[in-house]
Amino acid sequence: MASSSSLTTGRRTSSKLKSMKLLEVLNALEEEESGQSREEIFIAPPNNASGDFTDEDSGDEDGRRGTHLPGNVLHAFVVPEDSGTGEDDDDLQLQPAMKKQKAVVEPQHVWTKRDICPDFTSWTASDPHMEDLKSQELSPVGLFELFFDEGTINFIVNETNRYAWQKNVNLGLTAQELKCVLGILILSGYISYPRRRMFWETSPDSHHHLVADAIRRDRFELIFSYLHFADNNELDESDRFAKVRPLIVRMNYNFQKHAPLEEFYSFGESMCEYFGHRGSKRLPAGKPVRLGYKIWCGTTSRGYLVWFEPSQGTLFTKPDRGLDLGGSMVVKFVDALQTRGCLPYHIFFDKVFTSVKLMSILRKKGVKATGTVREYRTERCPLKDPKELKRMKRGSFDYRVDESEEIIVCRWHDSSVVNICSNAVGIEPAGLTSHHSGAAKTQAQVHQPSLLRLYQEKVGGVGRMDQNIAKYKVKIRGMKWYSSFIGYVIDAALNNAWQLHRICCHDAQVDLLAFRRYVACVYLESNADTSSQGRRSRRLETESRFDMIGHWIIHQDKRTRCALCHSQTNTRCEKCQKGVHAKCFRAYHIR
Repeated sequence: MASSSSLTTGRRTSSKLKSMKLLEVLNALEEEESGQSREEIFIAPPNNASGDFTDEDSGDEDGRRGTHLPGNVLHAFVVPEDSGTGEDDDDLQLQPAMKKQKAVVEPQHVWTKRDICPDFTSWTASDPHMEDLKSQELSPVGLFELFFDEGTINFIVNETNRYAWQKNVNLGLTAQELKCVLGILILSGYISYPRRRMFWETSPDSHHHLVADAIRRDRFELIFSYLHFADNNELDESDRFAKVRPLIVRMNYNFQKHAPLEEFYSFGESMCEYFGHRGSKRLPAGKPVRLGYKIWCGTTSRGYLVWFEPSQGTLFTKPDRGLDLGGSMVVKFVDALQTRGCLPYHIFFDKVFTSVKLMSILRKKGVKATGTVREYRTERCPLKDPKELKRMKRGSFDYRVDESEEIIVCRWHDSSVVNICSNAVGIEPAGLTSHHSGAAKTQAQVHQPSLLRLYQEKVGGVGRMDQNIAKYKVKIRGMKWYSSFIGYVIDAALNNAWQLHRICCHDAQVDLLAFRRYVACVYLESNADTSSQGRRSRRLETESRFDMIGHWIIHQDKRTRCALCHSQTNTRCEKCQKGVHAKCFRAYHIR
């Protein structure tokens, strides 16, 4: 294995793995002028991620550069997009030499040119849980707290207080304070400063009264530095993400519990960016290089995250059933889906995961699947040569069906040659799709098989989720190796809550930014400093009461006086935290 202070490239074009420092890796990427190949820098947690040293904050975010982190905290691998899952190269450097195993005799595939005849049942499932959510008319905060529920909040509070006590610090964190910290993290996604301490500065160009009134700066820094998600005495040393594993388990449970029950799902890779500074280096604008942790994600077609698992490489995650690591993750996602019932789900994924063997396994589980596939994973399917197909007109295609497994492989020629495989959808009914001709500057109609059309319509769920997260992602970060991952989890929960809002609230929908603003404001205002209550209440009355953004009427157990008519009421405004009747609600919020 390379020294812990080095970074290892995983290029298939290299005849020998070479140890490099981070800046050398970035220099090598910047010097490539072609711009054709997409690259990812895949960061793995430290090998001894369960060690106590990884809990320590390395200092203020502005006081230390990421390139000066200890080598045993950071490992990165440059992985070309076309290198499969990128895990094979990890094996070369991480796994000891293993004894040669006996070759497994693969079954012979008999390919016939005909259309597929799937035997899956049709989708007839209903979703009573979603109907129940619609009837509750939950506010944005209520939807967000479906995922960061009372059990999850109390768990984080207890583990944070436990860790602080182990360090001889009496932190005394409460659930209300933790929500305030979450509110500041959410707010940093759409209001960010070069230094997070600028939120509390008295300078008129940076002071943010909502944050300053909610919590003192030093108290926030203290809580943020001790934020913890696992008991250090019960860590699994074989799990690189043991420090956050309890949170992953809880969030996956909540995501699946409240997920819309749909037929179509997408599976793919997401990247949780690593926010460490890289000295004076700057990547050229537009160069597709991403730095961070790789996360396997299963989503609905609209982008609701149903299941996720951070990648640890094959050293810590053993592929099963003769599949590669990517295929094994697809099977795990399907197993998670089937906890809600063995229904005929349809999963879409790209060539990183697809193989004829994976399609066969999913078919035996009663799950439909469609995905683009690399030629060497088609089990020697005798399709027309790509060069021959390119000489034919656009829209030409060739296809074969495996007689024993009822799996179709199709090769289609459009702007390039695409291989696609499915165990559920065939060629017919073939349709027409528009193709732009650059030379003639016209739109031409080309033939398109049915499985291509359905794939293009349904495969983008992971990309939509990534887009939503990237718009207003949490900017505040610590120097713990998992701090950026916690921000990713918060962003994913907000994305899911917003997706549920779009389904449940047809009459009063808000966009993602307004949704996040509402949650942040409620959490911050509910924890505002009571020592300046008079000044604060006058300010909020002018700036928050009449802003017409995110005011929701909710039920309260204890009756209070209405802020407008002063008679007793059992409802209140969730944002203003004032008792108000339903009949007085509109008048109270209009000047």
